[in-house]
Amino acid sequence: MTTQPPLLDVTDLRRTYALPAGGRHTAVDGITFTLNPGGALGIVGESGSGKTTVARMLVGLVRPDHGTIAVDGTPRPVKPPRGRTARLARARQIQMVFQDPYVSLDPRLTAEACLRSALRLHSRDESLATALLDQVGLGEREAAARPRHLSGGQRQRLAIARALAVDPRVLVLDEAVAALDVSIQAQILSLLDDIRRDTGVALVFVSHDLAVVQHVTDEVLVMRQGRAVEQGPTRSVLTGPTDPYTRLLLASVPGEGWDPADAVAARAALA
Repeated sequence: MTTQPPLLDVTDLRRTYALPAGGRHTAVDGITFTLNPGGALGIVGESGSGKTTVARMLVGLVRPDHGTIAVDGTPRPVKPPRGRTARLARARQIQMVFQDPYVSLDPRLTAEACLRSALRLHSRDESLATALLDQVGLGEREAAARPRHLSGGQRQRLAIARALAVDPRVLVLDEAVAALDVSIQAQILSLLDDIRRDTGVALVFVSHDLAVVQHVTDEVLVMRQGRAVEQGPTRSVLTGPTDPYTRLLLASVPGEGWDPADAVAARAALA
């Protein structure tokens, strides 16, 4: 019996940067994980943990010094491919949604024109723009609006729709709801869950917010100083963490009965 490879197979990723004063800083070291079709992985950690560098390596914005990223069993080349056809095929594998959608949207284009442009670039039927807008909960008024006339939540919905226009296998979301009000966060998270169920697209959800991650992922990878300190099923990791750093992150989340002294104690125990 032939075993199908995972949709996304990430093995031993490493990335270092030269420091202005000399020497090198290791931003990511030895990150390994797999993701199946329709799955959802959360990558969590504090600022500087390396999680965003992992996200940028997945989509090709940063080149790894070591390690492989494979989609459907085929490694993605470290260097961006030459030729329009190869570049578009690579883009269709993995798409990214950024924390601030405004800077990634063309301010001159209406929401509908933005989607039609993406569909046309990838030789897809431009009439799908209406269905994509509907899929992310944007109506006729929003379709005719430019980004500056949309709310933050609406712009993020548009950014998600544009990523989906490519028909990607994997969607990487880097702090995609961090700047939104809590009520809008809930709407976007519900939207992502629906999209995953309806399309089979897999999600890599990068966040510092454990409360967000637990609602949208099946697996979680906890990063500290470039390394994975704990990973496994989200429910198991967040209800029974084994690493002191994961316990610190959980102790830092406000909630019923929360005592900031617990976070202080957890930080002290980690030092």
